[in-house]
Parts: sequence; C-alpha cells; structure tokens
Amino acid sequence: MPAMTPTSYSILQKALHWSMALLILFNLLFADAMEEAVEAYERGEVPSAEDLSSANLHAYVGITVLCLGLIRLAVRLIRGAPAAPEEEPPILRLASKVAHWAFYALFILLPFSGIGKYYFGNDVAGEVHGGPLKLLMWALIVVHIAAVLVHQFYWKTSVAQRMTKG
Repeated sequence: MPAMTPTSYSILQKALHWSMALLILFNLLFADAMEEAVEAYERGEVPSAEDLSSANLHAYVGITVLCLGLIRLAVRLIRGAPAAPEEEPPILRLASKVAHWAFYALFILLPFSGIGKYYFGNDVAGEVHGGPLKLLMWALIVVHIAAVLVHQFYWKTSVAQRMTKG
C-alpha cells in the first residue's frame, strides 16, 4: 500500500485506462465474426477467411486486454488511486470500490473464459464469456460513465479530470 494517496492518476494509469477502454469497447461491439467462426467450427466447417481473421483479431485484442489489465492492476497496487471526493456519500464510495475491483476481475475473467472457448473448446467458458461476464462488463461501463457524469455535473467534483488531465 502506498504511503501517500495520490491526487491524480499517473500518465501510465491514464494511458492504460484509455487504451483498455478502446480495446474493450472494440471487442464488445465487434464480436459477431468470433461467434460465426466458432459456430462454423462446431458444425465441422471451416470459417470464411474474413470471419477467421476477425475472430483472431477479437482473440488477440482480448489477450492484449488481459496483459494490460494485469499491468494496470500491478500499477494500482503499487501506486494506489486517488481518494473519493468528500462529497460522495459513504455507500457510493463503497459501490465505487466494488465496481472498480469488479472491472479488474473482468479484465482477467473475460479473456480467460474467451481463451477457454476459442482455443480449448470449453462450452461452459464460452457461455460464461458471452453471457453473464459480457453483460456485467456492459453494466459496469454504463454505471461508470453515469457516475462520472454525476460527479461532473451534480457534485461538481474533479473526478473526470483525474483520468483526463492534472
């Protein structure tokens, strides 16, 4: 645990946050070819070259998210994170901590479950990957963005600036 709580995220933390945000959004929005390729394999067919390329891209992006997520987790454990603003009610501070640690868990669980399905044919991993884990990621993203907007426009805190500038 760091001796002093930082007031802003480091440049590395910001770069990891925004890089991962783009990669995760890409994979959430463009997963159709992965599903097509997996279904073709399950039917005993060879997927189209386009579907296979897109499926491999989805897999490589997921593996990149896993690697960046592990780096991000290590940096957070070493450097820490800024404290919640005083304006934030205690119950929402707790919810924020739970949500952030849930993100870290998903940075690991989503790629591993995808690897389990795509590379090892584990159907349970595939169901968990494309079902509850994907849904939880979407829900956390929506709640995360809503929380930033509440901080920015209702409480008028500097939470958004800690990840964008400062």
